[in-house]
Amino acid sequence: MNILKFITAGSVDDGKSTLIGRLLYDTNSILDDQLEAIKKANRKNNDGTVDLAILTDGLKAEREQGITIDVAYKYFQTEKRKFIIADAPGHIQYTRNMVTGASNSELIIILVDARKGVIEQTKRHSFLAKLLSLKKVLVCVNKMDMVDYEQAVYENIKTDYLALAERLGLENVDFLPVSALKGDNIVYASEQMSWYSGASLLDYLESVEIPTNKEQPWRFPVQWVVRPQTDELHDYRGYAGRVLGEGLRVGEDVIVLPSGARSKVARIELNERDLAGASDGQSIIVHLTDEVDVSRGDILVSANEPALAERNFEANICWFDNKPLDDTQIYLLQNHSTLTKIKIAEVLYKFDVNNQEKITGEEIKLNDIGKVSVKAAAEVIFDTQDAFAENSRAILIDPRTNLTVAALMIEHVA
Repeated sequence: MNILKFITAGSVDDGKSTLIGRLLYDTNSILDDQLEAIKKANRKNNDGTVDLAILTDGLKAEREQGITIDVAYKYFQTEKRKFIIADAPGHIQYTRNMVTGASNSELIIILVDARKGVIEQTKRHSFLAKLLSLKKVLVCVNKMDMVDYEQAVYENIKTDYLALAERLGLENVDFLPVSALKGDNIVYASEQMSWYSGASLLDYLESVEIPTNKEQPWRFPVQWVVRPQTDELHDYRGYAGRVLGEGLRVGEDVIVLPSGARSKVARIELNERDLAGASDGQSIIVHLTDEVDVSRGDILVSANEPALAERNFEANICWFDNKPLDDTQIYLLQNHSTLTKIKIAEVLYKFDVNNQEKITGEEIKLNDIGKVSVKAAAEVIFDTQDAFAENSRAILIDPRTNLTVAALMIEHVA
């Protein structure tokens, strides 16, 4: 059974948590003790029904204020699929939390309040979806019950969003009119919107096809060198990690980066079973034919399509820290399990998320999105965002505080 990882995003009070709560409630995915806790919380909607948003509001401050602050993860499954849901905050000051959840997602559900239409946070989250190269976008026009289920309202929002998607270069965008509060088009088709003949949200999630990495070259970041050094496994040496992309097979020619050493794949092991090949996302142990030096943080790559190893590159950046970016400061760049000292050589520009214009001459502050030039103290192993998005992402750490201060999406070699 395959797994779909998706995130919900949108502005404050657009109904993200309610939508997830309704999805879980109507699919009978809530445990009895959870349901009892919701009822005891005594948080109700205007019509007297139980507030399902409380299912994902895990922090005390969230329950008190009726907002989402941290990213909440929920898990459920149907007969057709397993799901991992990330519920992201809507407030602008928690954009960094949204980036964290989206970086592990394949699909993003962007909620739009039918009464408000496409607003700044809609544009911001759509822009981030593009920067993070999310593979599918579903725009849920929520609170249709508040506009008397008018088709014209839905169609106008759809037109506005398609214009935004065209400006951003977003592809694979779908639309769905819903009322999370009333349950319209969440699990069951809405009787109030007979003009809509498409799938319900659950039907869509169960059937949507996510583009795979089959056309991408494979990458294998080494997370651990496995050396039991027991009498029984005296010569055992394997490299544990998670596969990115497709095409890793026994007999494949590989290059170990950054050293450049070459070898072949002798064996692929999963749960003490040998495999002929490994798929995207599988956690495996790889054995090589030669005793080359491989350490945690190295990356095994296809010899036919190797990754880049560069010290200078340009990247899109989303700033997480309350202190603005300091181009005199040394930061640590972490991609996979490797830490490299870097400096931001230049802030090229930052983006105005409302109109996607580039603004020069301004510093990058909390939740700003921009483009920077990076100089690293050692070679960084990566692919560009256009070539292989999953291997273009990294985070910046401030070594003085050990806090994650930014997310990077490497765009091209400087």
